[in-house]
Amino acid sequence: MTDPRILTVRPEPDEYAWTFGGAPPVARIAPGTVLDLYTEDCFAGRVRSEKDLVSEVCEFPFLNPQTGPFHIEGAEPGDTVAVHFVSIEPARDWAASTTVPLFGALTSTHTTATLQPPLPEKVWIWELDRARRTALFRAHEGDIELELPLDPMHGTVGVAPANLEVRSALVPDAHGGNMDTPEMRAGVTCYLGVNVDGALLSLGDGHARQGEGETCGVAVECAMNTVVIVELLKGIATPWPRLESDTHIISTGSARPLEDAFRISQLDLVQWLVRDYGFGELDAYQYATQTVESPLANVCDTNYTCVAKLRKEWLPARETYRGLHARLRETATALRR
Repeated sequence: MTDPRILTVRPEPDEYAWTFGGAPPVARIAPGTVLDLYTEDCFAGRVRSEKDLVSEVCEFPFLNPQTGPFHIEGAEPGDTVAVHFVSIEPARDWAASTTVPLFGALTSTHTTATLQPPLPEKVWIWELDRARRTALFRAHEGDIELELPLDPMHGTVGVAPANLEVRSALVPDAHGGNMDTPEMRAGVTCYLGVNVDGALLSLGDGHARQGEGETCGVAVECAMNTVVIVELLKGIATPWPRLESDTHIISTGSARPLEDAFRISQLDLVQWLVRDYGFGELDAYQYATQTVESPLANVCDTNYTCVAKLRKEWLPARETYRGLHARLRETATALRR
């Protein structure tokens, strides 16, 4: 096996991208490149204590900074970029979460307007024990302290959108973006359809952990040291972001209302079964109905994101995406040695 090229990127504060599309590439990379990246948290590192309110220390729309974009040589519309997460590790011993006025699933928002006042701003600083792999929650009211296991993930992974669009890094859609699914963890391969020459891949928005749905709109937000392998599959289209783990194939859908995000993810899974696993369309519809798991990713962003996942052990023994996930897992294992 040829040793992959490793590119290390540690952006300066003025070197992040805030959109997908519309930003020049920070580097050109060949397929097979390993990216060793630092990503800043969604607040650009400005929320560091319980006194740092988002409305005072952050400037909208400069939220959710992305490391990238990376121009992938040879990537053209109709191809698929594969991003395999080798490792995702918190870069600091703390992380931040907040409530934000007019944002979140259990409050009035700009699009769900009511007479009730916005929720107050509060900040929770989570202590991370990277050796013990825990995150410590401290309640504002009372003396409750609870430890939860770390489950690092990336909320935002994506490429430039189609049709000359430029999308805020806060928005999930067919190009990827701010999907906020806990499935985007180490050991997983993310497949993204290419819309423009070079694809223009970016990622950020690390979470030390997050519940499904990201109910208040903010996870345990954390800067990350992340290693990924980037590959290119020529001539394979991916209409919506897909993930593959050792145990599941996973489709995503992002839209509003929530049922449309659900429909997109379920339809994409059905079409995946037809394309790669030999099902007829209605057979795939029936089989997915009886086997699918349907976690929510987020119900707070500009678009909501739903996930449809199916266990590989319940599928025919067929190869998907040319068996790339298994090969990338081998490369990742070699890198960790």
